[in-house]
Amino acid sequence: MAIRDWPVDERPREKLLQKGAEALSDAELLAIFLRTGVKGKSAVDLARDLLDDFGSLKALLSADRQRFCQANGLGAAKYAQLQAVLQMAKRHFEETLMQGDVLTSPQETRQFLASQLRGYSYEVFCCLFLDNRHRVLRFEELFRGTIDGAAVYPREVVKQALAHNAAAVIFAHNHPSGMTEPSMADRQITEKLKQALALFDIRVLDHFIIGDGRPYSFAEQGLL
Repeated sequence: MAIRDWPVDERPREKLLQKGAEALSDAELLAIFLRTGVKGKSAVDLARDLLDDFGSLKALLSADRQRFCQANGLGAAKYAQLQAVLQMAKRHFEETLMQGDVLTSPQETRQFLASQLRGYSYEVFCCLFLDNRHRVLRFEELFRGTIDGAAVYPREVVKQALAHNAAAVIFAHNHPSGMTEPSMADRQITEKLKQALALFDIRVLDHFIIGDGRPYSFAEQGLL
C-alpha cells in the first residue's frame, strides 16, 4: 500500500508536522528524506530495508560515497543531498555555539562536537579555543590518527592556544568503536595538556569523548 493511502496520522510527514521529529522512528525519518520508494515498496519499506542493510542509521549516514550509492534506492543525487543536510546541521550547531558562552549552553556544545566528530573511521582530536568570557574564538581539528588512537602533542596545542589568545579550551576526540569510556591514555594526555596550558594561565574546561549516545564529559566525571 502506498503511503498516501495510509491513515493521515500514520504518514511520516504528517506525523512529524503534528507531533515533532522526535516522535518518528529512524525508518520514518529516513523515509521523509528518501521521499519515494521503489517498485513494490513504499518509502518506509525501503527505509527499513536500508537500515537492515547498513546495520544502523549512523552507519548509513556515515557511509562513503561508493557504499552509499550501491544501495537499492540510493545514488549520487541522494548522496549529494545527504551531505548537504549533514553540512547544514554542522553549520547550524556552529552558529548557535558562536552566539554565547559555551558554559551556559552545554547541550549545544555537545551537539556541535558530536556533529563534527561522529562518523569518522579514525580518531580525530579537536579543540574549542575560548576567550575569557568563554565565547568561542575558534574550533580546530588538531590531530588525526588511526582507528584506535591519535598522537597528541602538548607543545602544538599550547602553540595554537597562544596564537588564538585563548583564555580557556575544551578538548574533544572521537572513539570510532562507539565506546565513550576514556582509556588510560586519554586520562594521561588530558592531564599533560592541563599542566602544559596552566603554565600560560590557560584553563582546560572539559574534554569530551564522542561515540555512540551521549558524549562523555571529563568535567562531569570529576576528572579535571
